[in-house]
Amino acid sequence: EIQLQAFGGGLAKVGGFLRLSCVGSGFTRDHYAIGWFRQAPGKERKGISCIDSLDGSTYYDTSVRGRFTISRDSTRNTVYLQMNGLTPEDTAVYYCAFGPSVANRSAVYDHWGLGTLVTVSS
Repeated sequence: EIQLQAFGGGLAKVGGFLRLSCVGSGFTRDHYAIGWFRQAPGKERKGISCIDSLDGSTYYDTSVRGRFTISRDSTRNTVYLQMNGLTPEDTAVYYCAFGPSVANRSAVYDHWGLGTLVTVSS
């Protein structure tokens, strides 16, 4: 059974940083994508970044491009999301998900971890 767990959320100040980790287990294929999504209060879940397990190709939503960096450690089945230059608009519950290919649409991903809350305050 594929399982994912996200870690690293918390409270950060404006301009600060956090690093989220997504640890997976039970992966049944070598080629997959891990996506990071977030859902702010009162808003729909949105894909913000994802990475391909084999070639490392990445995607970033315009809202985080240049501030967030996704990376992977395949030996540990872990994907990281380094978040710099945080703003209050980054406040959300962050989720990681497992899917067959890099995409920013949640429907592509078929396994989801529980979210981790990120709160950015001034």
